Amino acid sequence: MEKLEFTDEDGNRESWYVLDETRLGGKTYLLVTDSEDGDGEAMILKDESSDGDPEADFCPVEDPDELAGAGQIFGEILKEHGITIQ
Repeated sequence: MEKLEFTDEDGNRESWYVLDETRLGGKTYLLVTDSEDGDGEAMILKDESSDGDPEADFCPVEDPDELAGAGQIFGEILKEHGITIQ
């Protein structure tokens, strides 16, 4: 499982583990969790960077409709692996 480390807006270092990745509407979305093993908190991140940017700029998805669409895709992908999201 790939580990992402970044600094949040308050300057705190955070580590998240990538469960899966998908593209929707030309944007990349990541499903991440704070636990490498077992149950943990999860969230969906969206790459807000522009084409040609040297680094990705992932931000939490906050729009309810966008979150529902990406969540449905990730739910189907994970269901195939026997993982459920609550």
